[in-house]
Amino acid sequence: MADTGYMARKSVAEIIASADVEEGRHLSKTLGATSITAMGIGAIIGAGIFVLTGTAAAQFAGPAITLSFILGGIACAFVGLCYSELAAMLPVCGSSYTYTYATLGELFAWIIGWDLILEYAMGAATVAVGWSGYIVSLLRNVGIDIPPTLAAAPGTIVKLADGSTVTGVINLPAVVIIAILTTLLVLGTKESARLNNVMVAVKLTVVVAFIAIGLFFIKPEHWHPFIPANTGQFGSFGMSGILRGSAVVFFAFIGFDAVSTAAQEARQPQRDMPIGILGSLVICTVLYILVAAVLTGLVPYTELNVPDPIAKGVDTIGLTWFAILIKIGALTGLTTVILVLLYGQSRIFFTMSQDGLLPHFFAKVHLRLHTPYLSQILIGTVVAIVSALTPIGVLGEMVSIGTLFAFVLVCGAVIYLRGSDSEAARPFRAPGVPVVPVLGILFCLLLMVGLPLVTWLRLVVWLVIGMVIYLSYGRNHSVLRHPERKHT
Repeated sequence: MADTGYMARKSVAEIIASADVEEGRHLSKTLGATSITAMGIGAIIGAGIFVLTGTAAAQFAGPAITLSFILGGIACAFVGLCYSELAAMLPVCGSSYTYTYATLGELFAWIIGWDLILEYAMGAATVAVGWSGYIVSLLRNVGIDIPPTLAAAPGTIVKLADGSTVTGVINLPAVVIIAILTTLLVLGTKESARLNNVMVAVKLTVVVAFIAIGLFFIKPEHWHPFIPANTGQFGSFGMSGILRGSAVVFFAFIGFDAVSTAAQEARQPQRDMPIGILGSLVICTVLYILVAAVLTGLVPYTELNVPDPIAKGVDTIGLTWFAILIKIGALTGLTTVILVLLYGQSRIFFTMSQDGLLPHFFAKVHLRLHTPYLSQILIGTVVAIVSALTPIGVLGEMVSIGTLFAFVLVCGAVIYLRGSDSEAARPFRAPGVPVVPVLGILFCLLLMVGLPLVTWLRLVVWLVIGMVIYLSYGRNHSVLRHPERKHT
């Protein structure tokens, strides 16, 4: 086939057909609506509640962090409807990468795929660092002290109980949890999903318990002023602080994208995918708002700039046993997020490799386990190294803009496909098209504006690196451009 150009795209029929791969390369259909919803909750409820709620309140929004989550939830409602239509219409793994391939063409598909690598890998590393902070705190409660130099990235200043400080060398707990979850994912999706379901149940129980018990200890004076006055800088409290807070915590909502990567392994994707995506959105947004309100009512927002804000909130109640329980719940919650992000990353690699944009290595499936084991091991190794050596602040800043960028293209894909493939079967149709997708785009762009300039610069640098790889490898090995190379 001659060069088909950068705007060449796959048809809907071609994308669905590409899911029917030959024996020995298929992904097992083992996931039902409950597991998919739990996977979404597993990805969404985690760092947002257990880590970022406190830091965003302390640095950007104050008690109005609840409004930040409402704003994020509204944006996700529009985006979630678009994801539901596309996931039911195109039940293959690859998420927004696949949807972009069907609309804007190969070049934009590569851009969003490369963007998702940043989003998922850095997201997993971010949460692993948060997990490390909670496990160190929990072990300290039971008399086990991990040297702070071995639980923080190089150059990180750690303040000790006596007021002195030390400098981190490596974050070993983060490496350990990445290694354990990578091994689990290599062994099989079904087993991983079962463990995820159990951990999600534990996590939800702890979160609901925090809300129920914390309500009785709220001090309303901590909510005044509800919207602290702006300090004179954009994003530092006031209305711009609410916007900045929403943008910073938004990466916690990437559960939608993680859920859509599971479409090819869903037993009934046309029914299960919309239930999983929209169900996880509703449950998680309500919990975010309630937890933020209770937390800022328990502790003055100025004191919440800590790695374990929920544990700090429980400490003010004075129930030591409950503080330990909350830390266990936080560890469980953060573990499910890492699990889903590592899973989603390997499935995106799997699809991009099948398309020829990445080496065939990433699409190799284990004959007995039916998992992309080589890809999963490589991803786990890279994420472990990054989490061991990079501070959580730097990691977190690199994730939100990638998530929002992906969501913008997904909303655009719904509008495009309604025109280009109007006759295609749509088991679930997003209502109010094009109004709903346009609102999704506008809300995402609004949140992107709230992010600092350095975040935009990092995204540009990452995309430039990706473009070099695409022009030097992906473009020349593309199955769309060179169909004779398929699966070779």
